[in-house]
Amino acid sequence: MSNHPLALLATTADVLARPDADERLLNDVERERADRFRRQADRDDFLAAHLLVRFCAATHLGIDPADVAFGQHCPGCDRTGHGRPLLTDRPGTHLSLSHTGGIIAAAAGPVPIGVDVEHLGPRTNDPASLSHVLSPAEAELVATHPDPTRAFLRQWVRKEALIKLGLATLDSLPGLDLSALPLDPPLQHRHGDLHYLEVTTDQVVFTAAATLQPTLGTL
Repeated sequence: MSNHPLALLATTADVLARPDADERLLNDVERERADRFRRQADRDDFLAAHLLVRFCAATHLGIDPADVAFGQHCPGCDRTGHGRPLLTDRPGTHLSLSHTGGIIAAAAGPVPIGVDVEHLGPRTNDPASLSHVLSPAEAELVATHPDPTRAFLRQWVRKEALIKLGLATLDSLPGLDLSALPLDPPLQHRHGDLHYLEVTTDQVVFTAAATLQPTLGTL
C-alpha cells in the first residue's frame, strides 16, 4: 500500500481499451445507472470513470481490481448508490473521480482527496456569471490573465476538487478565495494544509488536492 494518494488521468478510450476493463467489475447499482444513459458517449464516460477509480484503488492498495469493494454515499440525503465514492470495506481509504467528454480522472489515498477535470473550451467571461464562482480577488486575476478562459477553469477545477474534499459547497464558492495560488502552477505545489497536483494541456485542466502530496500515475 502506498503512503501517498495516487491520481490517474486518462481518456475514456484508453480505459475501455484495457483488457481488464470489464463491466462485470461494476456492481448492480452502477450497471443499472449506466444503462439509463441515452448517449453512448455518456455511458462510456461513466463506465470508464468507475473502472478507473477501481484500477486506482487497486494500485494504491496492492490488490486485484475485482477485490475493490466500491460504493457511494450521498451526505445530503444519506442514501447509497450515488454521491461520494468510497470503499465499503476500507473506511481508511478515500476515493475521488471525475469525467468530462472523453477524459477521466480518479484518485485513491489514505487521506481525503478530491479530483476534477474539465475540457479547456469556451466559457463565459461575463462578470455577473463569474461572481457565482470566484471571489472578487480571483475575478480580477482572471480578467487580467492573458488567457482568461484557462485562468477561470484553473480556479473552477480547484474549487470542484475542494468540494469533493468536503471543504466547500457550490454555495460557498464565491467566499472561497484561492487568489494566492498561481494561475499557471507547477505540477506540484502547496498552499496551507493542502498539496496540489495540477496539469494543464491543450485539451484539459486537471487538479488533485489532498493533505498529503499526491502522485500522478499512468495506466
